[in-house]
Amino acid sequence: MKREIAFGIKTMPRGPAVALLLWSVPEALPAALSGVAVANAVDSGFLANRPGVGLAWLGLLLVAAGLGALGSRQVYRLLGALVEPFRDTLVRKVVGGALRHAVHGRADDGAIARLTHQVEIVRDTYAGLIVVLRGFVVTVVGVVVGMLSVDPVIVALLLPPFLLGLGLFLGTLGMAAERFRRSVHADERLAVTAGAVLAGTRDIAATGAEEHAADMVAGPIRAQADAERAIAGVTAARSLCLAVGGWVPLVVLLVAGPWLVSRGLTAGAVLGGLTYVLIGLQPVLRNLMAAIGGSGLRYTVTLRRILDAAEPPAEPERRAEVGRGGGLTVRDLTFAYGAHAEPVLRGLDLVVEPGDHLAIVGPSGIGKSTLAGLLCGLLRPHAGAVLLGDVPVSELSPERLAQARTLIPQEAYVFAGTVWDNLTYFAPDAAPEQVAQAVTAIGADELVARLGDEVVPSALSAGERQLIALVRAYLSPAAVVVLDESTCHLDPAAERRAEEAFAQRDCTLIVIAHRISSALRARRVLVLDGTGAAVGDHRTLVGTSPLYRDLLGHWNPDRRLEEVP
Repeated sequence: MKREIAFGIKTMPRGPAVALLLWSVPEALPAALSGVAVANAVDSGFLANRPGVGLAWLGLLLVAAGLGALGSRQVYRLLGALVEPFRDTLVRKVVGGALRHAVHGRADDGAIARLTHQVEIVRDTYAGLIVVLRGFVVTVVGVVVGMLSVDPVIVALLLPPFLLGLGLFLGTLGMAAERFRRSVHADERLAVTAGAVLAGTRDIAATGAEEHAADMVAGPIRAQADAERAIAGVTAARSLCLAVGGWVPLVVLLVAGPWLVSRGLTAGAVLGGLTYVLIGLQPVLRNLMAAIGGSGLRYTVTLRRILDAAEPPAEPERRAEVGRGGGLTVRDLTFAYGAHAEPVLRGLDLVVEPGDHLAIVGPSGIGKSTLAGLLCGLLRPHAGAVLLGDVPVSELSPERLAQARTLIPQEAYVFAGTVWDNLTYFAPDAAPEQVAQAVTAIGADELVARLGDEVVPSALSAGERQLIALVRAYLSPAAVVVLDESTCHLDPAAERRAEEAFAQRDCTLIVIAHRISSALRARRVLVLDGTGAAVGDHRTLVGTSPLYRDLLGHWNPDRRLEEVP
């Protein structure tokens, strides 16, 4: 399948492809008739003192050129139907591959370069290759047929050097492909490095790190320059191949001209042969070399890079079932962002029973969202384990994990499509009654009624996006729901309604608290302080956790702690 995609076979619609071949017939007429028309115009017309006949043959050539132009016009009209489905397939490959790598905890830094730059290279080059390769075949077939009609000896003289030049060019493609491959990798490394430096421009200027930033991009720039110089060497070799295949036939025909005339070949036939070289073989060989030797190699290398990067990473065999209930168990969990960074979480132990309602609180940046990512299997711990039921989340396939738990982040995602598609994304078979019940439970009735079932507008507010995401999570089959400040853009009343809906749903609910009210509604509260953790109900933590009391005071500046229920 990868090979079919590489040549655009699988994505090429059959109808436009057949039409493209049919319209190639009139486009071949000028190449096939050019030499014949010139030969007859000279021999039967102008040399025979019959200029009318000569002009008639040249007029026939003009008619053929008009038909060829009509064929070319239709070819270009058909290109869009061939190229755009191919581009769409590549975009899906790049995005799907990046998402699969992200699900497995492996960031794909080159995905942006492939999506914004490499896919467009492949798309444009694919269209050009269709035109050039089809034109090469059509022209060569037409020229050979035309030369045979003039005199077979012309074919015997002109075709061997033409094929020799073509063969030499094809022999250089392996070396050229390797150099283009190095160029693509160098371009990707430069895009990643330059992007990181440009993103930190303000910090670089503020800290005086301009020299260090320049050193960071200097190596990738040199590597890309070296790769481009190597490609220039291949271009020089291509010029030599063009001289052999495009100019040697012309020299051969001129040198052999007296012998051909003595053998009985007419002056018109010799001029016809020269016409086939100058108008047919030489231009089409030049176009083929420029297309395949330049953009064609870049197409092949870039496309292979896109397809290779889209392959999912190798994964160990994973167990298929979650096991008992929807509880979570955390054992000696440690996690740090980088090998030399201080752990965000260290030696954390936690048990969340099925059906529990846990709020996680702590100062900003203490690791609450990090813990949510670990609980959901989006991050891999450096030590310890997270068990969903009795199975480590690392042993669950992404598909099974998606069915077992759902995470709503602070910035809720709304996808392109209708309101119904967004609401039922996790439950595509949900009945209308189920969806209506979920919308009512979350409190999104007014929003859904206003939007109807039209395509979701891009101008939704952050709170409206959160409501749609909350309904989507409510409808999911997941036994564990993690709300990572996913109600922060709602007013307190709307937040209360949404959280209570999940608390009454048959699931285990974990809430990263944005307001004190979320902690007060929970059965238990986990307090993270950067060095350890405390867990208990609200009244217990008020008496045992100084940090929890400080957080209450921060959240409730106008109330005394003892007044908090």
